[in-house]
Amino acid sequence: MYRRVALVSVSAVACLSAAAVWISASGTAAGGVAVPSPSASAARMCGALHDALPGKVDGLSKRSVSPVSDLTAGWGDPTVVLRCGVPRPEMLTPGNPVYNPTAEAVEVNGVSWLIEQTGDGYRFTTTGRKAFVEVTVPARYKPEVNPLTDLGHAVETAIPSEL
Repeated sequence: MYRRVALVSVSAVACLSAAAVWISASGTAAGGVAVPSPSASAARMCGALHDALPGKVDGLSKRSVSPVSDLTAGWGDPTVVLRCGVPRPEMLTPGNPVYNPTAEAVEVNGVSWLIEQTGDGYRFTTTGRKAFVEVTVPARYKPEVNPLTDLGHAVETAIPSEL
């Protein structure tokens, strides 16, 4: 009996360790999207953005993401993921070790986006807006900036400029 308990415990620890590694590497669990925790003001803007999002982005159809939230959306498979109300990117945070006020950015249809290369594509985060919107585009969709053209109008109308 002692041996059986020990095997179950080792097996449970191994499973939990593997899950922890997978979650920390992806930032989400079970293929889901990490839902941001914005201020109440940003959450209201994100709700308006969610209602304004297009059904297609770069020809990709809108799809459900898990967990379901007004702060997240997705298109295609692999999924182009939008998260609204994310924290200020570390690259744009004074005092942060990776702070870079001259980081690469692009303006698409009136919306400025910080550009960050990821392991499998690019992450774009709005700049100069009252709430931060992040769009992660898998490398499969080259050029990765294309989905931003279809998202610009919704972002521009729902998330006011800081200026």
